[in-house]
Amino acid sequence: MKEDLVDYDPAEHYDRVTEAWALLLGDELHYGVFDGGDEPLAVATGALTDRMIDAADLRPADGARLRVLDVGCGSGAPACELAQGFGVEVVGITTSSVGVSTARRRAAALGLDGVTFEERDGTDNLFPDESFDRVWVLESSHLMRDREALIAESARVLRPGGRLVLCDLIRRREIPFLEVRDRRVDFATLRTAFGDAHMESLDFYADAARARGLRVDRVDDLTQATLPTFDRWRANADQHRTAVTEMIGVEGLTAFVRSCDILEEFWRDGTFGYGLISAVKPV
Repeated sequence: MKEDLVDYDPAEHYDRVTEAWALLLGDELHYGVFDGGDEPLAVATGALTDRMIDAADLRPADGARLRVLDVGCGSGAPACELAQGFGVEVVGITTSSVGVSTARRRAAALGLDGVTFEERDGTDNLFPDESFDRVWVLESSHLMRDREALIAESARVLRPGGRLVLCDLIRRREIPFLEVRDRRVDFATLRTAFGDAHMESLDFYADAARARGLRVDRVDDLTQATLPTFDRWRANADQHRTAVTEMIGVEGLTAFVRSCDILEEFWRDGTFGYGLISAVKPV
């Protein structure tokens, strides 16, 4: 399922929906991992962040302060959590000016130093080689045009011994052309709600990391654990209907709710899902 790359601007999409998504997706703007299935969304999104933290291994080997690149930093919640909880220096990047502004306000309100946010492209970030100890990619790669370039850039800016950790929506099977054609209305609805996404498999990300000289040490399929997320998002849509409608309109809210149903169907039939990989750059 290849997307049409013409006239698509993920930054424009995020600028439009960021405020509404804080109400619909929760403060961290990403999926949750549910151990029992009945946890509140905030607990589950925190659990997903904790998995990323565990995979990132934020303990410095020599006592020095780690420098973390947060690619697709959203509204800055994970970056601020890393800076607060682990004393790391974080540079968050996104192509969304609204995301940068929101993240900067969050960091300022918390009185954080050592965390900054910039408008940059994760597939061409323009940072020097070997300038970060960790690269953190939380649920942003599916909206990037060139995911191989994302992995290449992540590997390039990692110092030897540094780690890449990525989690995102994944494709779990090939989708035949006829199925794409028959479900074109569903795919159009997903695009309206979530942008022009394109999912890759966990194997794709692992192979891309290996091709850039990284050693993959963790590959986790979190599809079943993330499935309850859609129930929580629908509940948020119902709870915040008036406010969200004012932000993105009736059509936007309707597309979001319908997208939750569509994605849940895809999760259950093995088409899409969610996964995490981590990899280390050899010394």
